[in-house]
Amino acid sequence: MMQGEMFIAGEARHGTGAPVRAVNPATGETLEPAFGGATAADLDAACAAAEAAFDTYRNLPADARAAFLEAIALNILDLGDILIERAMTETGLPRPRLEGERGRTVGQLRMFAQVVRDGRYQDLRVDPADPARVPPRVDLRLRNIPLGPVAVFGSSNFPLAFSVAGGDTASALAAGAPVVAKAHPAHPGTSELVGSAVTKAVKDAGLPAGVFSLLFDAGYEIGVDLVADPRIKAVGFTGSRRGGLALLDIAQRRPEPIPVYAEMSSINPVILMPHALDARPEAIAKAFVGSLTLGAGQFCTNPGLVLAVDSPALDRFVQAAAAELAQMQAQPMLTPGIHAAYETAVAAIADHGDVRTVAKGAAGEFHRGQAALFETTADAFSQHKELQDEIFGAASLVVRFPSLEALRDALGKLEGQLTAALHVVEADHDEAAKLIPILERKVGRILFDGFGTGVEVGHAMVHGGPFPATSDSRTTSVGSLAIARWLRPVSYQDMPDGLLPAELRRDNPLNVERALLGAAPSRQSA
Repeated sequence: MMQGEMFIAGEARHGTGAPVRAVNPATGETLEPAFGGATAADLDAACAAAEAAFDTYRNLPADARAAFLEAIALNILDLGDILIERAMTETGLPRPRLEGERGRTVGQLRMFAQVVRDGRYQDLRVDPADPARVPPRVDLRLRNIPLGPVAVFGSSNFPLAFSVAGGDTASALAAGAPVVAKAHPAHPGTSELVGSAVTKAVKDAGLPAGVFSLLFDAGYEIGVDLVADPRIKAVGFTGSRRGGLALLDIAQRRPEPIPVYAEMSSINPVILMPHALDARPEAIAKAFVGSLTLGAGQFCTNPGLVLAVDSPALDRFVQAAAAELAQMQAQPMLTPGIHAAYETAVAAIADHGDVRTVAKGAAGEFHRGQAALFETTADAFSQHKELQDEIFGAASLVVRFPSLEALRDALGKLEGQLTAALHVVEADHDEAAKLIPILERKVGRILFDGFGTGVEVGHAMVHGGPFPATSDSRTTSVGSLAIARWLRPVSYQDMPDGLLPAELRRDNPLNVERALLGAAPSRQSA
């Protein structure tokens, strides 16, 4: 059961800072218990323990680190219904969504256990010495090692998959980096439960206690100080552009700047190609509204923008979407603050002189968000940059273009995005091919005949994109490649074999895959 506790290097503590209290967004009820916030002393203890644990933890055998990740997954499952029920009351999200998110969280942990055992994430490279060459070539061997302790900020919209034991934590622990997690104040009870599962796995595996800590904070001070702490070497964050940029600024002004991997703002354009629109406007509209309103639209991949050439088929799409949207019930939004921001943004766009309100869903009480669909012209979209601003919730804007050329020009002027979706039939392929080079420069994931709300956790997934979608477009926060954020390469020159890391020794005692002299990956000895 929840005790209102955070975890500092294996020790459960009641914080003495300002209390954090969750609110049920479906009813407005303040939930018990109160969770005491961390103090500067708590933060110092967590960071000191993480630094002390680093070298021991990063040098664990692969099987031991993988088994630890699998134990976290099992402990989360063992929490049972209490975890789902608490998450429901703290977020207003429905049971099936949260059960699916728990499955994704557990799946991520188990995937990273496989990544650790496989070992390819180390990118092992061997250039053996060649004394006969003129000049002689030295012996060079390379591997990736973890940066150091990582700060992870829980997100508001994914209380499990992007939170205490979510993708940032799982990938950092897989890399060999201890984690100091800051719980999102909207779901402290969920965070405590998951934190207890991670803490138990640390203890049961006999790992240094500083491998994991969990802090609460009612405001911003602990988060600011966490990023500024010299023992923290990287940061994972999912949230608003304002929040991500604030953390980035703190990290860059440190005496030793560190990377902040922040997922921030994206409106995820949906491009309806003319022939596809002619062929199935109603079907696309139905799927679009389903994606738009999923989870009250509180996804970072929410389809907030629709681009299409003006036509009777587009009229049919808009009419069908309006009819579908009008039937949608208002859904609880995650926090009172998120709901208030959504209402303000929707009111602003509705009052915009160059925007027409197409349809709204049913209104709701408490913190329920009313879905909304708007439309505007290409000229207005070009002239008013505020129409490109993200609205976090179930609201989207349809832009009517006079031609595909005008649509292509607008795509080239968009900010960076997480996703872009094209709806096509074969007759659209030639024109769609002209858009792909533009989209490759603008987004992290290009998808066809679908919508971005559905992020597969796999090896080829990119959940990232050019700024402001993320703070570093070279990375992803979902999939096995997410581990690369917490690693850096180290090269060993002419090092005696007995001093080399085992995976780089000449007889390859661990039989791990490594690249030899730039050839195809090999398990050869050298």
